Amino acid sequence: MKAVVIRTFGDPDGLEVVDVPVPVPARGQVQIATEAIGLGGVDAVIRRGTLAAHGFQEGHLLGSEVAGIVTAVGEGVDASWMGRRVWAFTGLSGGYAEQAVAAVQDVLALPDGLTDTDAVTLGGSGVVAHYALDRARFTPGETVLVRGAAGSIGITAIQLAARNGAGAVAVTTSSAERGARLRDLGATHTLDRSGGSGPDAPAGFDIVIDVVAGPQLPLFLDKLNPNGRYVAVGVVGGQPPADFGMRLVDAFRRSLSFATFSSDTVPGPDRQAVRTSQFADAAHGDLRTVVHEVLPLDQAVLAHHEMDAGNVFGRIVLTP
Repeated sequence: MKAVVIRTFGDPDGLEVVDVPVPVPARGQVQIATEAIGLGGVDAVIRRGTLAAHGFQEGHLLGSEVAGIVTAVGEGVDASWMGRRVWAFTGLSGGYAEQAVAAVQDVLALPDGLTDTDAVTLGGSGVVAHYALDRARFTPGETVLVRGAAGSIGITAIQLAARNGAGAVAVTTSSAERGARLRDLGATHTLDRSGGSGPDAPAGFDIVIDVVAGPQLPLFLDKLNPNGRYVAVGVVGGQPPADFGMRLVDAFRRSLSFATFSSDTVPGPDRQAVRTSQFADAAHGDLRTVVHEVLPLDQAVLAHHEMDAGNVFGRIVLTP
């Protein structure tokens, strides 16, 4: 079958389309004929070699999120999964392929009214957005800043904060056109990428949800109100400065908090419960997904170039 692997770490041209054996589901797993494959920021981070110290090697088959039809089940899996349309988390490998396998506890049947493309746009990112606000102890009336809001995590976080009564939902954005699209999703104020804003924006924020990190992270720590909470959910802009914690110490009397969040720390059943609720909301039009573009699997290089260039609004989806 056709799959996409990392031939060499670095820029997107190091990706390669190869033929690999069809994966066979082990005990507790299902095999899925993929119809949609989600591209996420973590894929780009792995591709660049940033996480090589964590065991990722060249030859790695990228992809963590797929939707499609169950075509085989492993030992111990209920045969009723056969033929069902599902979303699945494949770990941090195996998704960029015509067939994928996933543990049955990481598989969710899709409701009518939700497309495969929408499922891989929301499935992973929606859970991160939900729990980022939860870990920030968000309460109605508080002001929220979403940094890196044009990606699928940010787009969902905007909607969740707005519909749960945020006093303001500000976003960072690279253009007026993107700002208008984010306002349509629930944002109330727009800032530029370095945090500059118009005179009507809040002077500070109770919560910052950050997908970007990178060298400018300390500038956004400065935007926290007293007792403000900062939750970093990604590093698509690279690692922050090694001494960024000094910003918190310098602001000691403002009682600021900084946390990282990975959905890996949430029990599987809790993740699936949130995902089930969000899929139902999306199927009924109560939660919006934004698909930037749908490309064939063999155009993964182009897709990654688009991500690296910052051109993506929403999520790119690959199809076999």
